[in-house]
Amino acid sequence: MAESQAQSEQRLDAGELFRRHSRFVANFLWKLGVGAQEIDDLVQEVFVVAHKRGGFVEREARPTTWLAEIAVRVASTRRRSLGRAPRQVDMDDAAAVPAPSPGPSDMAEASQGLDRVQRALDAMDLNHRAVFILYELEGESCEQIAESLGVPVGTVFSRLHTARKNFQKMHNHLLTLDKTRRTA
Repeated sequence: MAESQAQSEQRLDAGELFRRHSRFVANFLWKLGVGAQEIDDLVQEVFVVAHKRGGFVEREARPTTWLAEIAVRVASTRRRSLGRAPRQVDMDDAAAVPAPSPGPSDMAEASQGLDRVQRALDAMDLNHRAVFILYELEGESCEQIAESLGVPVGTVFSRLHTARKNFQKMHNHLLTLDKTRRTA
């Protein structure tokens, strides 16, 4: 029985994981608030950890949730070792937002919207932000997130609920500030 289960499990080594998911890891780290100048180093650290763990074995979690769990820990360790708060996002680092026929005001509004979203994400603690990003932006299930982070699914639901509330509150606050500045 164990042999047939072992045969059905597919193992992805760190090299294959990197080829398939390095862009996901880089984007995820950026969404966690890692500065553009640190992304390459931390992506490499994530895949070194993946290599040390012997690669990914498909079970209940997907490779992206497993790599996200590693990325959260790597980013958290880096933040603690540097002894600083999350960075303020430079919107020049953000990808260009496609628009049908972007005029200057459309581009400014889109940039301000991205800035508000990133600042609202930056206001969350790392655990809430990771769950929020994995669920809302990456489309992972709560069960997959719980499995990859090694926490009960109830904890994921709780963090997601709190993260949504905090995100909405912060985003609305930032939107109000932006509107006040425009009318002043």
